[in-house]
Amino acid sequence: MTSENSLRLNKIDIAILAVVLALGIFLRLPPHLFSAGRPLHAIAALHPQSAFTQVGFDEGLYRQYVNVLIQNGLISYPDMVESYIATQTRLSNAILPPVRFTYIFAAYTWHLLFGSEAVEALRDVAALFSASTLLLTTVFVWRLRGLTWAIAICGLMAFAPTQIHMSQHALIDGFFAFWALLCIWLLWENLHAPRDWRWLVVYGLALAALVITKENSFFVCFAIVVLLIANHWLRFGTFTRELLLVTIAGPLLGIVILTCLAGGLGNLITTYQLLVSKASQTQYALLTGDGPWYRYLVDLLLVSPIILILAFGTLFRLDRNMKPELFMVLFIAGSYIVMCNVKYGMNLRYANMWDMPLRFLAFSQIVALTSFTQRWRGPIVATAVVLLAAVEFRQYLILAVQFPLYELITHDLLRAVHILKP
Repeated sequence: MTSENSLRLNKIDIAILAVVLALGIFLRLPPHLFSAGRPLHAIAALHPQSAFTQVGFDEGLYRQYVNVLIQNGLISYPDMVESYIATQTRLSNAILPPVRFTYIFAAYTWHLLFGSEAVEALRDVAALFSASTLLLTTVFVWRLRGLTWAIAICGLMAFAPTQIHMSQHALIDGFFAFWALLCIWLLWENLHAPRDWRWLVVYGLALAALVITKENSFFVCFAIVVLLIANHWLRFGTFTRELLLVTIAGPLLGIVILTCLAGGLGNLITTYQLLVSKASQTQYALLTGDGPWYRYLVDLLLVSPIILILAFGTLFRLDRNMKPELFMVLFIAGSYIVMCNVKYGMNLRYANMWDMPLRFLAFSQIVALTSFTQRWRGPIVATAVVLLAAVEFRQYLILAVQFPLYELITHDLLRAVHILKP
């Protein structure tokens, strides 16, 4: 192939990627942008509107925290944490704590920039970071396997039901998924560019941001430790003393920042103790947040059945040469080990950070299944990706547009797909 033809094909690939990204970002635009009187109202019929339009319980709490910052400024954060401790001590049910700082602060900053009401600001931030996750996925996969793989997995992520769902509500899990994926990507880059201070600094800051985003950052940190230990045998890259120090220092920096925001280490510890103890006593958590170790697999099978089946197929052909696939498998397995042992309060929202790794593994299986033909492999793979993306989008329509899904709990998922009847 001549260089001119190669350049033409590359331009076509870039154009396809741009279209896929545009579609994915459009699907993630927050619903209030399409309401009457807004600039996008004329094309509201093209945007799949979520059937759940109320302000959910968690959304109401985030709104309350953002409003406190709007009224009193960032200096009021320790007082907000102490108020939470006093309130949570009296309550029998758990409420989410204000130490999920980055999401609350991002919405507060959005309000300062654009004047949005608190819930709108929270939803705008959730949509922005869901779109950012799509962009990050593209860059990550491009670095792993090149442009063709980046287009395919970007396409699968663009229509991922849980990714779109998280972008439409004022919930932190899609926001957290961005930071988790960023940390995993930066870990991969640091393993392949040892002692490069630029990658190390960004990696450390991402880990700090992860810790001050949500308490389940522990799941990601544990998975990172698993990956670093596995690197001894699997040789993803070069493990250096500097990388180890940054992997420790990043979360510690996050803890120091949280301690200052909470008004002291005692307040921070009390906040988490109350959250854990109260979460295990609520009727809602007992009904929806418990189950056997495979409960996430059940939920994933309800939401993205073909993706999960294809991803499992990759497990049966793994070898030491499949470094990116092994990296993704160990990240999921490392975080899964911890998550499946946590009772009362967990649901599929926490697994939002697995969406990209699962689709990477699923596409790897599609490529392997089409190895029987070289001549028609490209068109077959492209067709499979388009069909799978269509199936994924249909799942979103069933779950969130036809059924008013809010919480990603097994009971509601079963009702949405009509396994349980109303």
